[in-house]
Amino acid sequence: MIFAIGTRVRFIHTGYEGVITAMLGDDMLSVMLDDGDEIPAFEDDLMRMEDYRAQLLNKPPVKAKTIKGKQEKQIPKPDRPEIQAQYSILKSLGIQLAFEAQHKVDGTTGSYNMFLINDTQYDALYTFSLLLGGMLKLKTNDKISAVSYVDLGNIPFDYLNELPVIEMEVWQVTTQGTGKKLQKTLKIKAQQFFKKTRTAPLLNIPVHHYIIFDSFDKVEKKEEDLKTYTQKNNRPSSRIGTNLKRFDNHSVSELANFNPEIDLHIENLSMRRKKMSNAEILRMQLSAFDTYLSKAIEVGVPRVFVIHGLGKGRLRDEIASRLIRHPDVETFKNEYHPRYGYGATEVIFK
Repeated sequence: MIFAIGTRVRFIHTGYEGVITAMLGDDMLSVMLDDGDEIPAFEDDLMRMEDYRAQLLNKPPVKAKTIKGKQEKQIPKPDRPEIQAQYSILKSLGIQLAFEAQHKVDGTTGSYNMFLINDTQYDALYTFSLLLGGMLKLKTNDKISAVSYVDLGNIPFDYLNELPVIEMEVWQVTTQGTGKKLQKTLKIKAQQFFKKTRTAPLLNIPVHHYIIFDSFDKVEKKEEDLKTYTQKNNRPSSRIGTNLKRFDNHSVSELANFNPEIDLHIENLSMRRKKMSNAEILRMQLSAFDTYLSKAIEVGVPRVFVIHGLGKGRLRDEIASRLIRHPDVETFKNEYHPRYGYGATEVIFK
């Protein structure tokens, strides 16, 4: 099939039409659809409009190799780091929610398939909840890979008349841990629902479309060190009639003397470690971790370091799974530290 910039094409599977705007390489083209959206597409999913018309008239299409149209000379740029994805998104929309109409035999809409779309370059963890009249109808949580989508299930058409509410929680996943939790509550109103239509990225089908998070918020709050935090809260307050949190002498002293790190190596926790199985050791380490974490939150420490060592990573992974879902944890990371190397996880509280 002959393709060049400016060629008018038709999507074989969906019937959408548009114009080729760029050659992306690896048998990928950029197509500007008639509705104004620009999306990437594989050559095998496209056919030229003239070939489509010829096909309608029972004429065989022209067979040839792909050629590039005349393009302006471009200045060479440094190579980008490789992105492990099927293809690169021209312009990321972020984390999105899409509703694909499912039609009955008579042509009316009976329900909608729901999809969560991630067209960013980052993996993410998510929790999706669907509520109706304050009652939970559907809840799912999982991981969504970069540049991919997941099927969230089906919602009946009649639900739109009952003002369904969707609650989303998303965490960016990195090699050091997770970013801070992003939360959003989406109240779906039928009138606005039917106006929010577009061709969904990755799905390449018409949907009712919502952008949940347009990007991951990478701005971290500036945390106070323990000494500054203690001094500030131990200072007498001259303000009266405010809602400032008050600390008594005991709580301030407890905070100041709290050790902001815990070493979970079993030799620090038990004298009978040689007689313990691996499972028993792990249970004792996690029990000590849970107790320490609860105490850190109780006294109000802004951050702590949990020393778990390297090993096979079982203890580190178990700790990470607890931190991901903990409501009082803002974020955590397991990156290189001059004191701990890669053997400790830093936990930052809300």
